[in-house]
Amino acid sequence: MNDYAIINSGSKQYKVSVGDTVRMETLNKNKGDEVIFAPSMVKKGETVLLGTPVLDDIHVKGVVLHEGKSKKVIVLKIKRRKGERKKTGHRQKFSQIKITEIS
Repeated sequence: MNDYAIINSGSKQYKVSVGDTVRMETLNKNKGDEVIFAPSMVKKGETVLLGTPVLDDIHVKGVVLHEGKSKKVIVLKIKRRKGERKKTGHRQKFSQIKITEIS
Protein backbone atom coordinates (compact mmCIF):
# COMPACT_ATOMS: atom_id res chain seq x y z
CA MET A 1 0.00 0.00 0.00
CA ASN A 2 1.16 3.56 -0.64
CA ASP A 3 2.56 5.81 2.04
CA TYR A 4 0.09 8.41 3.23
CA ALA A 5 -0.51 11.03 5.90
CA ILE A 6 -3.53 12.55 7.65
CA ILE A 7 -3.33 16.36 7.76
CA ASN A 8 -5.55 18.93 9.49
CA SER A 9 -6.67 22.11 7.78
CA GLY A 10 -9.68 24.31 8.47
CA SER A 11 -11.02 21.97 11.21
CA LYS A 12 -11.15 19.12 8.67
CA GLN A 13 -8.88 16.14 8.12
CA TYR A 14 -7.55 14.99 4.74
CA LYS A 15 -5.84 11.72 3.78
CA VAL A 16 -3.04 12.61 1.35
CA SER A 17 -0.12 10.92 -0.35
CA VAL A 18 2.60 12.29 -2.63
CA GLY A 19 1.18 13.48 -5.96
CA ASP A 20 -2.40 13.95 -4.70
CA THR A 21 -4.37 17.12 -5.42
CA VAL A 22 -6.56 18.26 -2.52
CA ARG A 23 -9.25 20.93 -2.44
CA MET A 24 -9.58 22.53 1.01
CA GLU A 25 -10.80 25.72 2.63
CA THR A 26 -8.90 28.80 1.52
CA LEU A 27 -5.41 29.33 2.90
CA ASN A 28 -5.01 32.90 1.52
CA LYS A 29 -1.81 32.03 -0.35
CA ASN A 30 -0.73 32.97 -3.86
CA LYS A 31 -0.43 30.53 -6.74
CA GLY A 32 2.88 28.67 -6.54
CA ASP A 33 3.44 29.27 -2.80
CA GLU A 34 4.67 26.36 -0.70
CA VAL A 35 2.46 25.19 2.17
CA ILE A 36 3.66 23.06 5.11
CA PHE A 37 1.29 20.95 7.22
CA ALA A 38 1.96 19.10 10.49
CA PRO A 39 0.34 15.65 10.12
CA SER A 40 -1.55 13.88 12.88
CA MET A 41 -0.75 10.44 11.41
CA VAL A 42 1.77 9.04 8.93
CA LYS A 43 2.06 5.56 7.41
CA LYS A 44 5.38 4.69 5.78
CA GLY A 45 5.76 1.07 4.72
CA GLU A 46 4.61 -1.04 7.67
CA THR A 47 5.22 1.70 10.28
CA VAL A 48 2.38 3.87 11.54
CA LEU A 49 3.23 7.01 13.51
CA LEU A 50 0.51 8.73 15.55
CA GLY A 51 0.74 12.24 16.95
CA THR A 52 -0.82 13.65 20.06
CA PRO A 53 -2.28 15.80 18.48
CA VAL A 54 0.34 16.29 15.70
CA LEU A 55 3.77 14.92 14.78
CA ASP A 56 6.37 17.66 15.27
CA ASP A 57 9.32 16.09 13.44
CA ILE A 58 7.46 15.15 10.22
CA HIS A 59 6.07 17.64 7.69
CA VAL A 60 3.85 17.41 4.63
CA LYS A 61 4.74 19.91 1.91
CA GLY A 62 2.54 21.08 -0.92
CA VAL A 63 2.22 23.75 -3.60
CA VAL A 64 -0.82 25.98 -4.19
CA LEU A 65 -2.19 25.29 -7.67
CA HIS A 66 -5.31 27.43 -7.61
CA GLU A 67 -7.32 29.78 -5.37
CA GLY A 68 -10.98 30.15 -6.26
CA LYS A 69 -14.64 29.86 -5.38
CA SER A 70 -16.88 26.81 -5.54
CA LYS A 71 -20.21 26.66 -7.33
CA LYS A 72 -22.98 28.75 -5.81
CA VAL A 73 -25.26 27.08 -3.27
CA ILE A 74 -28.78 28.54 -3.16
CA VAL A 75 -30.52 28.76 0.22
CA LEU A 76 -34.27 29.38 0.11
CA LYS A 77 -36.24 29.91 3.31
CA ILE A 78 -40.03 29.95 3.07
CA LYS A 79 -42.69 30.28 5.76
CA ARG A 80 -45.84 28.72 4.42
CA ARG A 81 -49.07 30.68 4.21
CA LYS A 82 -47.30 33.88 5.30
CA GLY A 83 -45.86 35.08 1.99
CA GLU A 84 -42.44 35.24 3.59
CA ARG A 85 -39.52 34.19 1.39
CA LYS A 86 -35.78 34.72 1.68
CA LYS A 87 -33.37 33.62 -1.03
CA THR A 88 -29.62 33.83 -0.48
CA GLY A 89 -26.59 32.31 -2.15
CA HIS A 90 -23.17 31.28 -0.90
CA ARG A 91 -19.88 30.55 -2.69
CA GLN A 92 -17.23 28.87 -0.54
CA LYS A 93 -13.62 29.89 -1.21
CA PHE A 94 -11.12 27.07 -1.66
CA SER A 95 -7.43 26.37 -2.27
CA GLN A 96 -6.28 23.54 -4.51
CA ILE A 97 -3.05 22.01 -3.18
CA LYS A 98 -0.72 19.47 -4.83
CA ILE A 99 1.16 17.38 -2.26
CA THR A 100 4.86 17.21 -3.16
CA GLU A 101 6.61 15.60 -0.18
CA ILE A 102 6.04 13.72 3.07
CA SER A 103 9.19 13.90 5.18
